[in-house]
Amino acid sequence: MLKDGKILVGKSGDKELFILPQMANRHGLITGATGSGKTITLKVMAESFSEMGVPVFLSDIKGDLAGTCLPGETSEKLESRLKGIGITDFKYKGFPVVFWDVFGKDGHPVRAKIEDIDPVILSRMLGLSEVQEGVLALAMRIARDKNMPVIDLKDLRTLLNYVGEKRQEYTISYGNMSAQSIGSIQRSVIQLEDQGGNKFFGEPELDINDFLKIDNATGNGNINILHAVELFKQPNLYATFMLWLLSTLNNTLPEVGDLDKPKVVFFFDEAHLLFNELPGYMLTKITQIVKLIRSKGIGLFFISQTPNDIPNEILAQLSNKVQHTLRAYTPADQKIVKAVADSFRTNPEFDTAEAILGLGTGEALISFATEKGDPNIVEKATILPPQSNMGSIEMPMRLMMMSRSPFYGKYDDAVDSESAYEQITEEVTAKAEEEKAAKEEAERIKREEAEKKQAEKEAKEKEKAELAAQKQKEKEEKEAEKAKKEKEREEAKKKKEEEKAKANNPVNKLGKKVANKAANKVIDKGLNKLFKNLFK
Repeated sequence: MLKDGKILVGKSGDKELFILPQMANRHGLITGATGSGKTITLKVMAESFSEMGVPVFLSDIKGDLAGTCLPGETSEKLESRLKGIGITDFKYKGFPVVFWDVFGKDGHPVRAKIEDIDPVILSRMLGLSEVQEGVLALAMRIARDKNMPVIDLKDLRTLLNYVGEKRQEYTISYGNMSAQSIGSIQRSVIQLEDQGGNKFFGEPELDINDFLKIDNATGNGNINILHAVELFKQPNLYATFMLWLLSTLNNTLPEVGDLDKPKVVFFFDEAHLLFNELPGYMLTKITQIVKLIRSKGIGLFFISQTPNDIPNEILAQLSNKVQHTLRAYTPADQKIVKAVADSFRTNPEFDTAEAILGLGTGEALISFATEKGDPNIVEKATILPPQSNMGSIEMPMRLMMMSRSPFYGKYDDAVDSESAYEQITEEVTAKAEEEKAAKEEAERIKREEAEKKQAEKEAKEKEKAELAAQKQKEKEEKEAEKAKKEKEREEAKKKKEEEKAKANNPVNKLGKKVANKAANKVIDKGLNKLFKNLFK
């Protein structure tokens, strides 16, 4: 509840306990056992910051903060409570709410490019070892050097495959990247995809300045509610998302120094998840961010069960504290209660440790920063009720609120720009086509050489066959000539024998003799006639 420009959180008797707007960037802590009223305190603060014109971000891990957009409803119990703490001007009202959801179902999608995420945070999201984190950093460096945008998990998997196949080529320039490390990172990427991480990585990416908007109609700061019911089922993804948000705020927003009121206030619920198994070097980095981010006009409030959930380095930076009841059933629990009590400036009017154990629902120990930044003496107080509705809303109401949001349509449709996946695929495809063409050319040359050899072989065989046929023909001709001559000799011999036989025949001999005589007579007659004519 806003009063005199200050945030009234609770009352201790007649004493009003305020968060000073100029001290909100000194950060804060809300702790207490389950069911002790932490969410009520968170809502009271968020509503008051909004009414002051300060945008707020908070995560809704149970789905019961969505009702902040609707006015609260009075009840006999609430009226009695307000009367008991002397509040007479309390008004129920709703606040401007913008719903967000990493999975894009119950709010506007929240996306980020992988290349814009701090490698340390990305490594924690993937659960990588220090060696694997180094290999991932080298792969991302290669992508930057080759101007290949790494936007989503598809890009990252493709990049890892690409680097894995070329790791020998990159070893000299970038360092050793073992196939085992790359394979382990790939498995982590697949697991992150199965958890829904592929919904978080992509475009259009979130403009962090959209969390810093004011509602034009009322002048109130927007209360940005991250629907984290499903996200919280993946604690590692939830925690690293919050760390990414913190890192992005620090890297994006400019220095503004001390302001009359913060530019934006972030509430990190279930904050213990942010620091579970956090490596020392990463804790150092986050501690530095928490220290420096106040100069950018940002207030951070961590919500968890006990202060022990928060590392001492972070705890020392939190000046505005609200401690709800704790339960101590064991000596270890009692030790925690004593440590929590010792973290407050003592109030001589009561025992802090006993007070922590005796707090009822809606009651808390409060110590806010003074104007000088020092912690106030701890006070036992009753927390004000929220002015808005406490509970979930139906989906039609949520969808209607989303449709009225100034960011409706800005983030709803994912965009798949050309990035590492397309570039590497194109390069691999071009190389494959080149190799295919080279292979086809080699096969063509090989085929032509084989055809040439086959043609030469067939020509030689043909020539050989023709030569053999020629020789055979010549042989046959010789044999035919030989046979002809043999036949002629046989015929001549036969004729000669026949003539001889004919000549030796008595009849033929007599005929020949008669013929010879006749011939001689003719010859003699002719010669006598010739001589007569000559000498005539």
